[in-house]
Amino acid sequence: MSDTVLKELNDGVLLLTLNRPDKKNSFNVEQWTAFAAELDAARKNDDVTVVVITGAGTDFSAGQDLRDAGVPGALLSYRITERAVVDFDKPLVAAAKGVAVGGGATILLHTDVLYVGESLRMRFPFNSLGMAPEFASSYMLQQLIGPKKAAELLYTTEWIDADKAIDTGIATRKFKDDELLQNAMAKATEIAQLPLSSLLETKRCLKLAHKAGIEAALKLEMEAMDRLAGGPASMEAIMAFMEKRKPNFRNLKK
Repeated sequence: MSDTVLKELNDGVLLLTLNRPDKKNSFNVEQWTAFAAELDAARKNDDVTVVVITGAGTDFSAGQDLRDAGVPGALLSYRITERAVVDFDKPLVAAAKGVAVGGGATILLHTDVLYVGESLRMRFPFNSLGMAPEFASSYMLQQLIGPKKAAELLYTTEWIDADKAIDTGIATRKFKDDELLQNAMAKATEIAQLPLSSLLETKRCLKLAHKAGIEAALKLEMEAMDRLAGGPASMEAIMAFMEKRKPNFRNLKK
């Protein structure tokens, strides 16, 4: 199994750690694929009651590794992971600190309990990349914090610190960075003492009302991504990233 995702199972709690700390745990094909595989395996494993996700080092995840975006299999591995996250049917807890951007932010919207560290810097950067939202975030963010707050965050791509994540309702609780994971694991262990059968039904009840909205958002976002990928705005964003400059979208045709 890939070492880009580490796993540790204790007392019904599976800890999954994104493990590319030198790249701020940004996702390449290998890590997308490994993360999806671990979630799918956890669904089928009756020894796993709760999954906790976190990032190695100082960050949760910087999202898609742009240097890896065009390699063969990149889009497919992303789509597989998106499906694995959306379909995960057991309690999902996250401990996120440092950078949580793009996929590193949208994955967190699907967690049931989100604990954040004081250093959190979250961002939904899609407009700044000339792209559309992903992971049904166009629905999930509205559902969590309301349409107007969601629109502001998605349109502006502004940074969200730990306090704003709490105030808006994105996150559950804030802790000091060095206390974050232990608190997330303690809560997961508490949940894991309860019967898996009832936890599964509880999550089903919590999520079923949103299933149609999530599926509609996934379809719309996928179609929007297909229209925008490789377009003038997305290419300008990628070139600006590679050249370490600010992108200029003002004179581009839509």
